[in-house]
Amino acid sequence: MKKIRAYLLGGKVLSNDSNAFSLFEKSSLGSLEKNIISYLDEEVIYLLEKEKIEVYSRNKKLSLEEVKKKILGKDKKSLARYIVFKDLREKGYVVKSGFKFGGDFRVYDKGCSPKKEHSKWIVFVDLEKNNFRWTEFSAKNRVAHSTRKNLLIAIVDNEGDVIYYEIRWVRL
Repeated sequence: MKKIRAYLLGGKVLSNDSNAFSLFEKSSLGSLEKNIISYLDEEVIYLLEKEKIEVYSRNKKLSLEEVKKKILGKDKKSLARYIVFKDLREKGYVVKSGFKFGGDFRVYDKGCSPKKEHSKWIVFVDLEKNNFRWTEFSAKNRVAHSTRKNLLIAIVDNEGDVIYYEIRWVRL
């Protein structure tokens, strides 16, 4: 497959390349928005590392390092979100934005299609060094429960390893 040609426009990476549509159909990478494929920041870095995409800004091809600098410098948790995204993708899960559910990601079980099924988890990413308050935990758990998803807390440690905690409601 030829590399996807994508463009950084207004802080988003977009493509109308036929290869982008093929990859979207095959691997659920990107989101279809008005005949254009739009990518999450984490998807862009992942695809750049896999050498499946080229990103341009004003007709200048950006290097992986230039894109990382633009994307990972957005906030303190950007790198942690990417580490979690990559880890889940490499384990075979489909990872999509969790923004509309108040989380970092929503994750579909292995082999599931976002077009046909609901996500299993809502993922919240945090750093090991951060304190996690019970009120935050309770709020996240309620959001997950009300959207019929299991809560997945992904904690990234100082070495870049991820520890997952799954929380689900149980009836006794």
